[in-house]
Amino acid sequence: MPPSALLTDLYELNMAASYLRRGMRQEATFSLFVRTLPPTRGFLVSAGLEPCLEFLETFDFPERDLDYLEDVLNFPRDVVDAFAGLRFQGEVWAVPEGRIVHAGEPLLEITAPIAVAQLVEPFLLNQITFHTTIASKAARCVIAADGRDVVDFALRRTQGLEAAMTVARVSSIVGFSSTSNVEAARQLGLKVAGTMAHSYIESFPTEAEAFRTFARDFPERTTFLVDTYDTLNGVRTAIQVIQELGLSDNLGIRIDSGDLGQLSRAAREILDDAGLHEVRIFVSGGLDEIEVDRLVRSGAPIDAFGVGTRVGVSADAPSLDSAYKLVEYDARPMMKLSSQKSTSPGRKQVFRGPDGDTIGLRDEALPAESEPLLVPVMTDGRRTGPHRTLETARSLFHADLERLPEPMKVIERPDQHVPRVSDALLQLTHEARSDALKRAAIP
Repeated sequence: MPPSALLTDLYELNMAASYLRRGMRQEATFSLFVRTLPPTRGFLVSAGLEPCLEFLETFDFPERDLDYLEDVLNFPRDVVDAFAGLRFQGEVWAVPEGRIVHAGEPLLEITAPIAVAQLVEPFLLNQITFHTTIASKAARCVIAADGRDVVDFALRRTQGLEAAMTVARVSSIVGFSSTSNVEAARQLGLKVAGTMAHSYIESFPTEAEAFRTFARDFPERTTFLVDTYDTLNGVRTAIQVIQELGLSDNLGIRIDSGDLGQLSRAAREILDDAGLHEVRIFVSGGLDEIEVDRLVRSGAPIDAFGVGTRVGVSADAPSLDSAYKLVEYDARPMMKLSSQKSTSPGRKQVFRGPDGDTIGLRDEALPAESEPLLVPVMTDGRRTGPHRTLETARSLFHADLERLPEPMKVIERPDQHVPRVSDALLQLTHEARSDALKRAAIP
């Protein structure tokens, strides 16, 4: 079932009702952007566009929603009848998923009759903000891992099952190798990964019997969880079972607790002494990019990382300072003058050049050696092309990451890019400010 149009805030319905009763059906353009980056972020990864487009394509008020508006929220019949005819028939320009963006840059701009453009605000903000938050956190884990595998373990700790599906999806965009979430893997065509829990080990008479049984059941993908009792003794037991059963393919050990750097070094030495150089070391347990970076820089012989809770909720920066603001109404530029929350007017474009980004107006000429970040993704309420694939988003991310300056990629105290503002946008801002001050004057 598609998301309901009632996935909005009451004040949006109040405003839309007032617009409709007064025949205010002129087009409005709203811009969605992130005002400032958290101090631990040197960049953001655009994500969440696909569910937004799906929502806009199916936006309407079925009979049950109209009954609720009239019977419970007490909207008058003429307003309810007006809601009944609303559809999204506007246009959307957006930064494609996977692209790297910076503070102040529009991620999405929507143009539609003002009542509809107002009603969809909460859904668009919810999806773009959360998806971008998690994609940006996950991207830092991939950078920290420096070529080693990173696996999504977030299902059991995210704030809701929808969030868990989102984490699996966007982490795959930025380079996670697999997910433990089987349903996400099935729906999205991802590689699924998993080993065993400590409860499995505890359920058998001995650790050796648990390892032996698991290896017989899954001889083609055997990873031994070695830290249930004594980690290094667990490594030795795993070696015994590997040699006893003659295992040779897709072998690994997993360490989920303790000093992961020290234990991985000791485990690697024990494995190598046994001639098992091909056995991979997988670690997990409360990891995010900070700990992964520390382990990698220390030279710990770790082949793969499982990250869950801290990435699934973006623990250090669980939200973004996102906003959805009116920038044009009835062909007139609009702006807000509020202290520390002022906005810039007009339909915009972000021009990415060799010296960084410039925020300008959509109808400006493309500067030399630049590319536009926002592209038209909906016209007349319909997509301008087929659904973009995850593979397309991955390609865009990796291309942008390769060009991103190194100081913005560092895990601790990254630099942040401040986009320039074009002369045309500065001039329009000056004109719109003067107009806004006139409208604010006491009659």
